[in-house]
Amino acid sequence: MAVDSPCVDICKIVQRTGFCRGCGRTAAEIRDWQRATDAEKTVVLARLPARMGAMSEADKV
Repeated sequence: MAVDSPCVDICKIVQRTGFCRGCGRTAAEIRDWQRATDAEKTVVLARLPARMGAMSEADKV
């Protein structure tokens, strides 16, 4: 079973957090996504809700 990318085509790393304002991944996680195993991708996906919740509304715009 392939794990889909969380990308929503709003690709901008927020300097304050180091996370993409669209999906919540780091630049390294985005870069390495295609090479990551499904298990590694699942770990990243599990972190995203907390990251997105920690970003301010200004970070997401």
